[in-house]
Amino acid sequence: MKSFDLIVIGAGTAATSAANRCASAGWQVAVIDELPYGGTCALRGCDPKKMLRRGAELVDAVNLMRGKGVEADDLRINWSDLMAFKRTFTDRMPGRVEAGLQSNGVETLHGTAQFNGPDSVEVGDVALKSRNVLIATGARPRDISMPGAKLMIDSTQFLELEALPRRILFVGGGFISFEFAHIAARAGSDVCVLDHGSRPLGAFDPDLVDMLVKRTERIGIEFCPQTDVQSIKEVDAGFEVSATQAGNDQTWGTDLVVHGAGRVAALDRLNLEAANVEFSDRGVRVNEYLQSVSNSAVYAAGDASDTDGWPLTPVSFHEGKIAASNMLKGNNKTADYRGVPTAAFTIPELTRVGLLESEAKEQGIDFRTKFTDTGDWYSNMRVGEDCAAVKVIINNQTDEILGAHLFGPEYAEIVNIFGLAIKLGLKTADLKRMVNAYPSVGSDLGSLI
Repeated sequence: MKSFDLIVIGAGTAATSAANRCASAGWQVAVIDELPYGGTCALRGCDPKKMLRRGAELVDAVNLMRGKGVEADDLRINWSDLMAFKRTFTDRMPGRVEAGLQSNGVETLHGTAQFNGPDSVEVGDVALKSRNVLIATGARPRDISMPGAKLMIDSTQFLELEALPRRILFVGGGFISFEFAHIAARAGSDVCVLDHGSRPLGAFDPDLVDMLVKRTERIGIEFCPQTDVQSIKEVDAGFEVSATQAGNDQTWGTDLVVHGAGRVAALDRLNLEAANVEFSDRGVRVNEYLQSVSNSAVYAAGDASDTDGWPLTPVSFHEGKIAASNMLKGNNKTADYRGVPTAAFTIPELTRVGLLESEAKEQGIDFRTKFTDTGDWYSNMRVGEDCAAVKVIINNQTDEILGAHLFGPEYAEIVNIFGLAIKLGLKTADLKRMVNAYPSVGSDLGSLI
């Protein structure tokens, strides 16, 4: 049995940040993954998705400028070429990630890792033992129990489609459904999104979500709230999806059904019971130091850990560093999630950092809200967009930013400034003193608060 100071299960952002840090400190480290190295974000998530989004952005930009000096009647997306462009990034990442680990002295293993004791792991026929184990296996699509559920494809498979079907139906109203729907619609598909809730994207400001839904419907996407999918079956013309919509039975015909109904921690193949590791769909149950509450040798980070952090790549990186520090030096650091922004990369994007109005009310904070419809502001009018708005929540007692919610072109850049303000406790007066490049979207900042 080979022994290590640290075994990392997973090879994504949290895993590699922790493995490299511990290896640099002189530890003997092994990384195990059953998938190509790189993790969800680089290979099956945010990075390839945003490369495909670029094609959709250009189509949208031209459509917004029609009649304003731009004509391109034959503009279209060549899906196979766009997919090939995506692969210029994703194909090289596994080798680069693995080579980077190996150059730092990390032993890289391929296969399915399973615990067979509190500090021991098997990979096929290979038995390993370690003083510490970091679980950083990410997330997977949530299981859906209904007839025909296996006929759906997931986001990973969507990102490998060689051709885009004419009709696509998404089940669920979260990030995956809305982001991919916006790409597919601009690529020429007829798109429908079925969501069981009354409003999609529940983590975001409801007023801005309503604006996004209207913008979504304007580009021809059918959005159906309060719709519970009952079954999916294969028919001669593709698939038939049966659902109950506001109490009425409905059916939709489609060529492709995509699972967009949420994700859970990818822990089911690890045999965590053998290691006495407590877990749930949210991830390994950890204390404030990202250490398992039931096995002190085990830590967890990223989407595999049950923490207050958003399931985001920067959060995974942050938690990987925190876990590494605590394993190296003893529990001494806790994760800081203040000022972490999130974005749904629809077109335009919907972003958030800090508190919602409802959360500020629940906490009993004395605050004010500044809502600004920016659809007719120069920065949006210049690109032909008329659907945009910003809502900023400000503490009346301290003048500090509590939350910022933005919907509009390039607003995923501005939300980072608001995130910095929240993290550092900056006041609105501090932000208003900034002198920004003009004319830029960032130059709107002072007028939004």
